[in-house]
Amino acid sequence: MDAEFWHERWRENRIGFHLEAPNPQLLAHWPALEVPVPARVLVPLCGKSVDLEWLRERGHDVVGIELSPIAVEAFFDEHALPARREVTGELVIWHAPGISIYCGDVFTIDAERLGRVDALYDRAALIALPPELRPRYMAHLAALLPTGAIGLLLTLDYAQAQMAGPPFAVPDDEVRQLSGERWQSTPLGAPRDALADNPRFAEVGLTGIKEQAWRLDRLG
Repeated sequence: MDAEFWHERWRENRIGFHLEAPNPQLLAHWPALEVPVPARVLVPLCGKSVDLEWLRERGHDVVGIELSPIAVEAFFDEHALPARREVTGELVIWHAPGISIYCGDVFTIDAERLGRVDALYDRAALIALPPELRPRYMAHLAALLPTGAIGLLLTLDYAQAQMAGPPFAVPDDEVRQLSGERWQSTPLGAPRDALADNPRFAEVGLTGIKEQAWRLDRLG
């Protein structure tokens, strides 16, 4: 993962991927997963997503992981959440009631440092990674989440030749391949047309883009 690319995006406020409202797929599918409250929900590469606050307001103990300190600070400022900071090695962990965000490289965080997490919400992590890093990422998630954990994964699919990414196209067949023996991946409903809600994609030449929601179950 090119850390400097993402640091530059946040420094220059080029964050067209940030949504001002909770993701419609989260609203549609999270309740059906029946994740118990209070479950500890992991949100990797979380940015300053308002989805974090949506999950927290529903009683979950939310754990984000984000590379950019600009994004982390902005999240707590924009939600008026006083946070205390804990420095541990190369990580800075921001804590507020019901939410913690680990600021650092997702691949440097192990299960011992993270603590137990019960569920996963991935809106922007897998699709942010180039193909060569995706198998490593899915294996890393399997090391962080215990058997029986439930996840909601959102992917995008489009003609990759029309846009370099990120976000990258991750077709259905690749999701199933990446799931391997560690995850059971089940599509939730039909793909959603993401072009209408994201005019920036049309501006760069995309003629169509679909967002698919998946249920992930951590297998033994």
